[in-house]
This record gives sequence, structure tokens and C-alpha cells, in this order.
Amino acid sequence: MAGDLQRDGVKFCRAIFDTVRKMSADGLGVTRQGYSQTETDVINYLKSIGMELGLEIHTDPAGNVWMTYPGKNRELNSFVAGSHADSVPQGGNFDGLAGITAALAVAWWMRRNNYTPERDYVVLVMRCEESSFFGKAYVGSLAITGRLTDADMMLKHRTEDSTLGECVAACGFRAADMTSGQPLLDLSKIEGFVELHIEQGPTLDSSETERVGIVTGIRGNVRHRSVKCIGQTAHSGAVDKEYRHDAVLAAADLLHRMDEHWDEWLTKGEDLVFTVGVVHTGRTAAISVIPGEVSFTVDMRSLNMDTIERFHELFLKEADAVARERGVKFEFDKKLVTLSSSVSDALSEKIEKAAQLGGLPVRRLASGAGHDTAVLSNAGVPSAMIFVANQNGSHNPYEDMKIEDFMKGAALLWHTIEHYEEL
Repeated sequence: MAGDLQRDGVKFCRAIFDTVRKMSADGLGVTRQGYSQTETDVINYLKSIGMELGLEIHTDPAGNVWMTYPGKNRELNSFVAGSHADSVPQGGNFDGLAGITAALAVAWWMRRNNYTPERDYVVLVMRCEESSFFGKAYVGSLAITGRLTDADMMLKHRTEDSTLGECVAACGFRAADMTSGQPLLDLSKIEGFVELHIEQGPTLDSSETERVGIVTGIRGNVRHRSVKCIGQTAHSGAVDKEYRHDAVLAAADLLHRMDEHWDEWLTKGEDLVFTVGVVHTGRTAAISVIPGEVSFTVDMRSLNMDTIERFHELFLKEADAVARERGVKFEFDKKLVTLSSSVSDALSEKIEKAAQLGGLPVRRLASGAGHDTAVLSNAGVPSAMIFVANQNGSHNPYEDMKIEDFMKGAALLWHTIEHYEEL
């Protein structure tokens, strides 16, 4: 095949990254809220690229877009690649978009070289993967697999007076079509799904040779959008320590205990991460006031769901102990659970063999972050992930990615398609 995707595809891919960044710029970073006008505009732009490539385009009832490059034998199950189009508030440009761009780059490369794969190749653009706005992750992929609920549609926006269902309706889709309990398509017709994604951590970027990774599994999580500690508001100078019911110190006590338990569990070899990403004091908070209320979020993750559930039980137990000792009360909102996921060993092995054929050094590593891949895998779709190195982490406006690293990942996806039938 003439040319080299790693070299010749740079201009095509840069144009997508630059255009989408401009479309969704928000301060230092980008904001592409799931089921917002910005996300819709970005998806329409990505569809326009699919149209230029002559892809067959279908939008499902949840707004996910399926763009098909026809194969030689259309009776065979299709090979699907892609990711999500949304972002966190003022986040980075490559989280999600890298996977869509890589999938489009492969379609562009095949069209440029008049190459026809054995089976249909599908670029999948999914909506609303991030949980930042509604506290619900993987909305698009959960709808695809028939696992979205009516209760999910009632979730409130983090800052606006609207629900997920209302935002879905504003984009022209019906919540009822997304929560029927039935998959939006026959999942058995998918031969395999591959999601290319930035790593979002430092492992690959710390390697001089292995800039691309193959994921071994995806952590699940248990979350609370709001844990409240209710104490007693009082004058900061007039109440001695023994009479105080300080909500901030009680919450700090609880979180310190959990941090110590986390160290103990890691020492025992448990896979676990624990994060409190948001903390707020009450409306009456002031420098001269003993805080009577504090609220915070909780996010605990592991490759093993039993580990998370046991750590969550310990969290509740310690909250009870702190409440008794400090004269406060803890209130928990509904527990949100996302299952951990394995990946397809067979598909991952094919990707590793494709890397060898393409002369691309790769590393096997787990995914600490969640992805739509987990939803599709847990629904029975053979799924795998390709990671590419990135700098400055993710979910922040400083997220970065070297185009040469990305092109190596895109080339690996292409080699997997090119050699799939023989691997």
C-alpha cells in the first residue's frame, strides 16, 4: 500500500483536532456537554467528514452516529471503532475525540488507497460519556445496550435547572426510546469494538519506546454525588471544643480514616483508588462561624467490584463511628455503580500481533478510568482498547498529546483492520 498513515495522515487528523477545539473552546480548555448544542455541532461536523469519505451514516435513537465503510462481504459481522464526542467542563480536547479521529483516519486511509476490507468497518461516535454534568456516565453506550433507565433521565444538571431527559429532548431525541430496556441494534452483529483513547496517566509517557498500550481491563466505580455531614452552626469564638459539632472537622476525620484504610488495602495487594473531588461548606459558611454543614463527592474504583463494595461498606461503617464520636449526622444520596470490565483476550491478542507486524512497541496496562468500552464489553460485545501516551493527565485544560504518539495508535488500529482476518 502506497504511503504511510503515520506520516501522511497527520494533516487530516490535525485538522479535526484543531476544528473541534475551536468549536468547543471554553477558556483554557474545551466544554462539550453531553446532549448540548455544542456536542451536536461537533457531531454534525464529524458526520460531514464521514460524508466526504462516502460513508453510510446512521443516527440511532440516542443520537449516537454509526458511519459505515462497506466491506467485501456485508453478511459478515462489522468491525467497529470509535469513542465519545463530549468532554468534562473546561477539559482537554483529546479525551474521547482521539478515538473518533483515529477511527476516521483509518477510513480516510482506506478511501485514499482504494482499499476494501473484508467486512464492514464502522466509525462510532457516542454521546454523553462523561458524568460531570448529570452524574451519570456512559449515557450513549448504555442506551445502545438497553441499560439506561427512566431514573437516569430524571437526573438534574449540576448547575442548571434541567434534567438529562430534558436535554435529550432539546436535541431532538425521545427519552422513552432510550430507556426501553432493549438494545438499539443487534449487538451480536458486531465482530469487535476497539476504542483508542489517551491514557490519562503517566505510564506510557514515561517510556521512551512504548508510546502505545493495549488495555488489560477497566476499573469499575462506586460513587456518591453528594455526601452531607450535618453538624451545628455556632459562633467560632463563643463555643469551646468540647461543645462543638463541627461538620468540616468531622468530614475531615472520616476522609482521613479512609485514606489510612486505602494505604492498608494497597499494602495487602488490593487494586483500589479513592477520590473526593468536590467539597462545599454550607450557605452560612463564614470565617467566624463553626460550620454546621459540609458536602462532598466520593469516587472509589477497582478492577474488582467486590473490592469496591467492601471498601464502600467500610466507608459507611466509619461514617457511623465519626457521627457518634463528634455528634454529627452523615446523609448519603443514591449510590451510583458502574461495573468493572474485562476486555476480549482474543481481540487484544490480535491487536498485539498487528503491532508486531507494524513494528510498533506496545505495553499491556490496566485502565484506571472508565470508558464506553466497559459498557459494550459487559453487554457481550468483544471489545478492546488502544492507549496512546499523553501529557499533563486528563480532565483538565492542560491535557496534551503529541501527534506522533497519536499517529502510532492510529496506525495500530489500521494494522488491526488490515490484518484482522489473518491474525
